[in-house]
Amino acid sequence: MKNNTLSRSGARLAAALGATAISAALLLSGASSFAQEDNVQIGLVTPMAGANARFGGFALRGMELAIKEINEAGGVNGRMLELSYGDSQCAPVEGVSATRRLIESNEVDFILGDVCSSVTLAMQPIVEEAGVLLLNAASSNPQITYGAGVGGFEWTFRNYITDEIRARAVQQFAYENRGYTKFAVLSVDSDFGRGAINFARKYLPEFNGEIVSEDYYREGEVDFRSVLTKIKNSGAEAIIMYGLGDTTPVIGRQMIELGMAGKIPLIGDGEFNASNTLKAAGKAMEGAIQAIFWLPTLDSERSLEFVENYKAEYGGEEPNNHAYSHWDSTHLLAEAIKIAGSAEPEAVQAALEENTFESAVGTVKFDDHHQAKLPMILLEIVDGEIQVVGSVEGDINYPPAN
Repeated sequence: MKNNTLSRSGARLAAALGATAISAALLLSGASSFAQEDNVQIGLVTPMAGANARFGGFALRGMELAIKEINEAGGVNGRMLELSYGDSQCAPVEGVSATRRLIESNEVDFILGDVCSSVTLAMQPIVEEAGVLLLNAASSNPQITYGAGVGGFEWTFRNYITDEIRARAVQQFAYENRGYTKFAVLSVDSDFGRGAINFARKYLPEFNGEIVSEDYYREGEVDFRSVLTKIKNSGAEAIIMYGLGDTTPVIGRQMIELGMAGKIPLIGDGEFNASNTLKAAGKAMEGAIQAIFWLPTLDSERSLEFVENYKAEYGGEEPNNHAYSHWDSTHLLAEAIKIAGSAEPEAVQAALEENTFESAVGTVKFDDHHQAKLPMILLEIVDGEIQVVGSVEGDINYPPAN
């Protein structure tokens, strides 16, 4: 195991000294001022304010449900799990501050986070220095695990798919099964949106594809008519979109206005299959192709039980993929602690590296970059219904070590 610059005892000593650390604890949203000594302390860093707060809320509720289930079943090795969380606002600076507060003031040994890849990338050196295990359940930028495990950040694990695998799977299906070769791009102007398009561009030549129009939208943007008109006249056979679930219905309704619905389908990942999207702009989602690793209707007993329990706990709200992934990752972490027979981070790190875990989507095994190898489900919207049209388990071609 690595010899950390900032020891666990050092981090705790820093937390115990001075009013600054105490104030930080009080500023941490949702955190208890005084940790229960016998509890296993787990942190969550996720956006609770800003354009991505919706996703952060799902992450928090999924994690809370898992902790409730685990604790009601007797905890882990006789110890209860206790959750503290911090608001990253999907901003690296805020995410780093929240991470430091969780480590120094709440004395967490494990952190889940973040929904936003830029925040997770900024968190990695912080947890590495402190020897705190980071289990990511929502960020999809491949760089996170390029640099994890044998890549250098030994304390980072990811139980989520990557943009690279997803982009290749979507482009392959669009070409081999639908014959699309000319694409317009309309993606969110963020690390996620631009990163996913870069990977799509990387694999387009493999599938005889080309981009004929390329545009990005800002978070909160509401008028897409001019860019959609440009796309309509570009000769594009499909629109590659990696975007925000809240924005997709807006784009869909404007596609209907412009007579594009059902003629130029969306491919990528913009929560095309979400019930609110299909209700608001179902005609525009016709033929949409999306690669995901989970959906609420997945034919899995454990998954369906999760959906039922989540709805019962949260007033009928349907969980999204972030709710599921944080629920699943919390259970996975608890199982690793159980296998390790200890909540010491080093023992849990070894348990994650050496064992396989059962999830609602199949068996999970982390590779030497601490990336979980997970199947992806290919969906297509046909006659307003979500159809599973394939499944792929992509291998990651890691760049050579420097």
